[in-house]
Amino acid sequence: MSIVIARVETATPALAAFLESHHADMEDTAPAESRHALPFDRLLVPGVRLFASFDDGRPIATGALAALEDGHEELKSMRTDPTRRGQGLGRAMLVFLLADAAARGIRRISLETGSMEFFVPARALYARAGFVECPPFGRYRPDPLSTFMTLALPAASAPEVRTG
Repeated sequence: MSIVIARVETATPALAAFLESHHADMEDTAPAESRHALPFDRLLVPGVRLFASFDDGRPIATGALAALEDGHEELKSMRTDPTRRGQGLGRAMLVFLLADAAARGIRRISLETGSMEFFVPARALYARAGFVECPPFGRYRPDPLSTFMTLALPAASAPEVRTG
């Protein structure tokens, strides 16, 4: 299967509904103060790069990178259509996002995900990609319902400078 991932810069009803389902999936996992998914409109602001995969115009996977500080971004809104899980879409999105960040010189990607059983597959995906647990970052505070993870990216190659 060839997966095409594209940057999303404008809202569509289908993508909004897909991400609203993301929030609905998490409603029963934790109280509102322990759920940190960004609402759709906050994924389309400067400083956030939203990406999606589509099948016949229907979103099947999303992921975003949000700036935290110089060289450090947060992974947000990773979601795969529940009917398409197990097909490598999440892994492909994660690989794509890490490559996008590295190409732009980002040195660290961090994320917050749930600590509950519902999030075991997500935490396993991130661990396989090299993410390790870390303390809260950015504006997060310690929360037993959250797991914080981070990954140092390899330094991007500096362009060769010729003199003389």
